Amino acid sequence: MLPKFSSRAFLAPMAGVSDPALRLQCKRMGAGLVVTEFTSIHSIIAKEKQLRADNKTIQKFLEYSEEERPLSVQLFGSDVVALGQAAKIVEPFFDIIDYNMGCPAPHITSQMAGGALLQEANLTGQIFDTLVTAVKKPITLKIRSGITPASRHLFRDIAGIAQDCGIQMITLHPRTVSQGYSGQADWSLIRELKEITSIPIVGNGDITTPEDAALMIEETGCDYVMVGRGAMGNPFLFEQINDYLRTGTYHTYTLEDKLDAFFEYLEMSKNFRIKFANIKNQAVRFTRGLVGATKLRSKIMLTKNQEELQGVMRAA
Repeated sequence: MLPKFSSRAFLAPMAGVSDPALRLQCKRMGAGLVVTEFTSIHSIIAKEKQLRADNKTIQKFLEYSEEERPLSVQLFGSDVVALGQAAKIVEPFFDIIDYNMGCPAPHITSQMAGGALLQEANLTGQIFDTLVTAVKKPITLKIRSGITPASRHLFRDIAGIAQDCGIQMITLHPRTVSQGYSGQADWSLIRELKEITSIPIVGNGDITTPEDAALMIEETGCDYVMVGRGAMGNPFLFEQINDYLRTGTYHTYTLEDKLDAFFEYLEMSKNFRIKFANIKNQAVRFTRGLVGATKLRSKIMLTKNQEELQGVMRAA
C-alpha cells in the first residue's frame, strides 16, 4: 500500500537537482513526497557489493535523511535480473520504489531505458512483474506520453499493463521523448490517463505557480501534482500550492527570501556528500531574478569551495 502523503504536491526526481539537501528543504516547505535522483540499477548492485565489503549499506551511496519520509527511490535500467536484485537492495531503506520510463536523454534511451521503453510493451510487462514480485514495498511508475508526436498515446497501453501488474501509482509527464522539455505539456493526456485507470495519477509538466497546480487538478482530475523545474531555486512553491488549494490564497516571497533559502540549503548540504559543482548550480538557480544575476553567476562558477561560494552569495 502507498504511504499517506501530507500534501498533493510532490517534488520530481531531477538529475543533479533533487539532491538530499534540496529534497529535505522541499519536504519542510510542504512537499507531500520527494523522490531521489534517478539511479542505474547496475550502479546500485556494484556499489552495494563494494559497501558491503566495508560493512556499510547502500545508504552511503543513496543518501537521505529520515525527515524526508515518505521517500521514494527512482530506478532505471531494463535488465530484469539486475532490476530485481537492485530493488531488493533498496527496499529496506525506502518507502516507495519508482521506475523511470520517462527520461528523454539520449544516453539513457540508447541503453533501452527511460522513455525508450514506451515502445516495448512485452519488456515493460516483464519489468513491472519483476519489481512487484521482488519486493513488498509499493512500486510506482513515471512515464512520458510517447516517443514522437505520432506515438503520443503509447502511455495508454503501458498504463494498462502497469495497472494489471500491480503498479500502485503512475506519474505522467505529457510530453513525448522527442520533445525533451520543449513546447507545452499536453495536460489533456493526463485526463485521458485518469479516465482509463483506477489507481492514483500524478500530473507532471509546466507547473511553475500555485495557480498552475490548481488548474491541472481541475482540468485533468489528477490525484496529485509533481513539480520539477518550477521548484528549482524555489522550495516555497510547495507551501504556496498547499495554501492555494486549501484557501485560494498564498504568501509571496521576495528575492531576499530566496537568498536566505539558499543559505539554508547550503547549511543542509554539509550533512551530505553532494558534488560541489551541483551545489554551485543550485546557487545559480536560487539567484534567478536578482539584479546583476549574470555577473553573479560568473562569480559563483569561479568559486572553489563552500566558503568562497558563501562569500560571493553574501555580497549579492
